[in-house]
Amino acid sequence: MVTMKLTKHFENHSSRPSPNVHRQRGFSLMELVIVMTILAILAAIALPMFNKNVLRAKEVTLQQDLESMRRSIDNYTIDKQKAPQSLQELVTAGYLRRVPVDPLTKSSDTWITENEDQPFTPDAPIGLKNVRSGAEGADSEGKAYTEY
Repeated sequence: MVTMKLTKHFENHSSRPSPNVHRQRGFSLMELVIVMTILAILAAIALPMFNKNVLRAKEVTLQQDLESMRRSIDNYTIDKQKAPQSLQELVTAGYLRRVPVDPLTKSSDTWITENEDQPFTPDAPIGLKNVRSGAEGADSEGKAYTEY
């Protein structure tokens, strides 16, 4: 008899909702508006910081690329007893794998090269002594990219 009462009890409370019970399905419009507002505020705070960090990473990459090319020019000049005539000559001679892409201009053709005043040896042609970025503008500290 006890098992019969329990069985009837469970049959009456099946998984079907009763018509009197209203089930909430999803979020209300107000909840969605609040969440979207919070996300917009977080994005407004994070996006400028992200852009600043990306620019700083490009500046550091530019400085490293310039240092690498300048070191390669110096090594080539000492090894060959003459300065290279172009950046491509450094690649051909194996001092660089490739001419780096300027991270600010996104091109390897915008490098500004400076020739030496006097050749390394009296019988050598005048060649490169320095390289600079062709990017316009200045970094966050006010230093022009062409002065790196």
